[in-house]
Amino acid sequence: MEILRNADLKPYNTFGIAARAEALGRFHDLGQLRGLLGAPELSGLSRLILGGGSNVLFTRNWDGLVLLNEVPGLDVLREDDEHVWLRSGAGVVWHDLVLHAVANGWGGLENLSLIPGRVGAAPMQNIGAYGVELKDTFDSLEALKVDDGTMVTFRKEQCHFGYRESFFKREGKDRFVILNVTFKLSKRPALNTSYGNIGQELAKRGITAPTLRDVSDAVIAIRSSKLPDPKVIGNAGSFFKNPVVPLAVADAIRTEYPDVAAYPAGEGYVKLAAGWLIEKAGWKGFREDGFGVHKDQALVLVNHGGATGRNIFDLSTRILVSIHERFGVELEREVNII
Repeated sequence: MEILRNADLKPYNTFGIAARAEALGRFHDLGQLRGLLGAPELSGLSRLILGGGSNVLFTRNWDGLVLLNEVPGLDVLREDDEHVWLRSGAGVVWHDLVLHAVANGWGGLENLSLIPGRVGAAPMQNIGAYGVELKDTFDSLEALKVDDGTMVTFRKEQCHFGYRESFFKREGKDRFVILNVTFKLSKRPALNTSYGNIGQELAKRGITAPTLRDVSDAVIAIRSSKLPDPKVIGNAGSFFKNPVVPLAVADAIRTEYPDVAAYPAGEGYVKLAAGWLIEKAGWKGFREDGFGVHKDQALVLVNHGGATGRNIFDLSTRILVSIHERFGVELEREVNII
């Protein structure tokens, strides 16, 4: 069991922010995780679980232990005429899981193609895109309870999934380490092509009877055209959540801005596109020193090189204040701030 001291965290966060951890260890299975948690030399250190580091912003060094979740594996647990139950290790790259499902003709994840990160982080965020959320195909997960070392199985209702929310971001935060996630996928999928630009992308390609692969490829093309590659420019994808506001607030904004991007969100409420709000407030393409807002997608804050986490955080605060002053809407950060 290798433990690195004074470890560099820059390779382990997609923002490419320079930060250090007092100690860092990797685990590929339950035994290794228990070994790290029980190591006497690490006793008393605060702990941080990292997967792909795609939804985290380090504003400081971590004065404790970072645990890199690298649990592998893709296994079919069972299947029937309609569905297959696919279990994935928490350390599997999310997009690899999606491609595996698509290649086998199992539907439900194709709209979530190219979302960065690892599988273990997906239920924490209840990741979603193009009209689909993780909870739609989620069956269960297994996690280690940190305080007593027992394994616990969580079903959907126990995860308290919400919009980019779950039990693991609230009551269960830092109390559990997710080791694997099981998805219930369809052998006869009903494709969802009505959200966003998927239909337009398929039409552009001359596809009238799309397959799972067609939908996945369309989503990949759309995301690639709008979102920067973290390997090229540091970012964590969408930095802010889309706010849900009372209908009266949305109507007031629509009076001044008839083109406001708004979607029904339950009786009396509307979901606004945070990217639209930020762009209208003039932040799209903003750049200051080595950081800024992406030129093609206002939801994405970027590290052009050499930015600190505090630079990015302070910029996000300026945007929050700006949106509130202009629209009377409170934005919320989606990225986890350390």
